Amino acid sequence: MSDALSYRPRAGEIPTSPGVYRFRDETGRVLYVGKANNLRARLANYFAPLSSLHERTRRMVTTATSVEWTVVGTEVEALQLEWTWINEFDPPFNVKFKDDKSYPYLAVTLADEAPRALVTRTTGIRGARYFGPYPKIWAVHETIELMLKAFPIRTCNNSNYKRAMQSGKPCFAGQIGRCFGPCSGTVSIEEHRVIVNEFVSFMGSQDRKLINKLTAEMKDAAVTQDYEVAAKRRDQVRALNAVLEKSAVVLRDSVDIDLFAIDQDELAAAVQLFIVRGGRIRGVRGWMVDKELDLSTGDLIDSIMLTAYGSGVVPPREIVVPELPDDAEALETWLAGIGKRKVRLVAAQRGEKAALLATATQNAKHALMLYKTRRSSDFVARSKALEDIQEALEMPSAPLRMECYDVSHLSGTNIVASMVVFEDGLPRTDEYRRFSIPESTDDTDSIYRTLTRRLAYLVPDEETVPEGESDASLKRKKFRYQPNLLIVDGGQPQVAAAARALRESGVTGIQLCGIAKRLEEIWLPDSDYPVILPRNSDALFLIQRIRDEAHRFAIVHQRSRRKRDITSVLGEIPGLGPARVKVLLQHFGSVARLKEAPAEAIADVRGIGPVLAEAIHHHLRA
Repeated sequence: MSDALSYRPRAGEIPTSPGVYRFRDETGRVLYVGKANNLRARLANYFAPLSSLHERTRRMVTTATSVEWTVVGTEVEALQLEWTWINEFDPPFNVKFKDDKSYPYLAVTLADEAPRALVTRTTGIRGARYFGPYPKIWAVHETIELMLKAFPIRTCNNSNYKRAMQSGKPCFAGQIGRCFGPCSGTVSIEEHRVIVNEFVSFMGSQDRKLINKLTAEMKDAAVTQDYEVAAKRRDQVRALNAVLEKSAVVLRDSVDIDLFAIDQDELAAAVQLFIVRGGRIRGVRGWMVDKELDLSTGDLIDSIMLTAYGSGVVPPREIVVPELPDDAEALETWLAGIGKRKVRLVAAQRGEKAALLATATQNAKHALMLYKTRRSSDFVARSKALEDIQEALEMPSAPLRMECYDVSHLSGTNIVASMVVFEDGLPRTDEYRRFSIPESTDDTDSIYRTLTRRLAYLVPDEETVPEGESDASLKRKKFRYQPNLLIVDGGQPQVAAAARALRESGVTGIQLCGIAKRLEEIWLPDSDYPVILPRNSDALFLIQRIRDEAHRFAIVHQRSRRKRDITSVLGEIPGLGPARVKVLLQHFGSVARLKEAPAEAIADVRGIGPVLAEAIHHHLRA
């Protein structure tokens, strides 16, 4: 029955991060908004067999035609975003925030003679200022505990306050150190009001200026050896920092911004727009950009602004972007003409907006990954890519089996090569191979040596695997499978070296090409001009993917060899075992620093005495 839900995403596509998800119907209306500490685990519950779902849940998932999600940093942020969107979209399948299903708030009763901080689930208290909602009741109490360290204000109820003020005796909460209002006998009503205003101002603005002021006072008190005041300011700073960390999604109430995040590769870019009004995220919009040209981030921002506001959408006074384009001033003028007011472009570097930009960028990265994964796994797109490659390279048939080679080295040492295999447009990791090259003059020579060794395994007629043959023999048989297309990472020189190896091997029926990374050009043997594939084509996307996979595989092998070689060199020294080698590398950070270190510095390392240090120093210098 669950197969009927055609919009179900693959499990690997859904992140395991905290976030908020939305089910939509065919008209785009939001049917349900939910939050999760682990999006993948939560959404899996909705795509269980329909017969096992509650009737209401089953009706919702069958009415919906799509599901989308937004990743945030913490569960608290997920709650705040969920609460905002439930009020914004009024989804028909959501439980309203009322009765025992409502969320708790932190409220400050500003209309009272001596305002107090309290936990409440109602929003109708006259003259009260509300902060929240919070995910759990303990989260509100934790925030109050932290804030009272910085701003000691009243917490007792009204009856205890009146009794204490009439009798002149501290209220019960004040006697046990839980209330700091006028009823505790420690401050006057006027002094208490000043502290309350500071409390509300900080909770509403989340401004770090107060933290900086308290930090300066702490340092001044420490200089004058007033350690009691210094300790008090230290505790206040810690408390305020902890409160800031718990409300990264919610900005100041006066903040109205559009925030754009971008993640891109050579062919595509993912854009995430966070619409912030009144300090809260009111909406999220995301889209993909296919890039015909290799655009800089600044140029891409220009086109994004046109897309977002070109249809007459009024921009806010401030727009946050990853970096300012070169024509930022002209772009601000254009935006101001649309909104009939001054608009400012800002590149957030630090602070609360930069933190929100980091969250939006995380969503953009996931959106790009999801786009590439779905594009690679789409059978129609893969088939079209293989057909386009066949046509562009003038091959007799589609390249159902492709092999790509890349070379990696460290300043001419630890030379390795990689071979990755794609069949029907998908990677065959069980047939990947690594090559170690003892010596080579340059990359072209390395390519020639690698392909000479690989092509030696190819035979004109593929033999069947005899019954009972070993796994090693089976792998060797797989190594004899002949590819339709050989791809090398590089331009004309690398392709010429590969063509020489192919010609000398005597193997026929294999097409050869190279991909030059700078302009993403496809080079063929004995050709003066490259083949140019459209930048947004599935064919170029597939070739780039296999090239990037070969590069990754080569780098991983080269790094493992480098680490193994370093360990083996040090392991040749008598008395220096794996444990001491690990300690040495952790202490100095690299073999290069260890080589430069004098014997006395080596002897200072834990477990290394003067005699062994001298032996290490002599061995590495020799």
